[in-house]
Amino acid sequence: MIRINLLGAPKPKNKRSSVPNVTLEMGEPGSPKVKILVVLVLAASVNMAYWYRLDKQKQSIAVKMQAAEQKNRELSEVKAKYLERQRQADSYKRRVDVIDQLRANQSGPVNLLNTIGDTINSTEAVWLSTMKDQGNSVDIEGMALSTDAVAVLIQNLQKTGYSRTIEIKETYPDETYKEMQAFQFTLTCEKGKS
Repeated sequence: MIRINLLGAPKPKNKRSSVPNVTLEMGEPGSPKVKILVVLVLAASVNMAYWYRLDKQKQSIAVKMQAAEQKNRELSEVKAKYLERQRQADSYKRRVDVIDQLRANQSGPVNLLNTIGDTINSTEAVWLSTMKDQGNSVDIEGMALSTDAVAVLIQNLQKTGYSRTIEIKETYPDETYKEMQAFQFTLTCEKGKS
């Protein structure tokens, strides 16, 4: 039999005693050993509580993240549909704009003829013989009974706002009409923005 003396007390002289004398001394209540043990127990319990709280937060974040990913997938499908419809709408708008532009260009010569025709009709002693649309400009050839009538025609054309600048290329007397005075004229009208 082995005996352990933890108290540091002297061995009993009686060898018959078979029960070992074991005592565990904790020390006094204010001893450093007790204080350290209490601090360690408190630190372990605080650590466990903090770990438990962080674990709950981790689980909560994981659930929220799954919900957010599901919502993101749904919204990405909606976004793809929206972008596709937006492309279709843009394509449709471009087609409509092209059609409107073609209609406007189709009525452009009609507007030009109406403007020039109304201007010539409101100007006395002036007749047109040719009118050529050159894209950015219009060449007008005609006959007038006087140079003053050509000047009035230029003023009337400027009042319409259809032309930015109007230039006289040439004006000369027409000798084919002997019984009256007549002038042939050629004008170049640079088109405006309208």
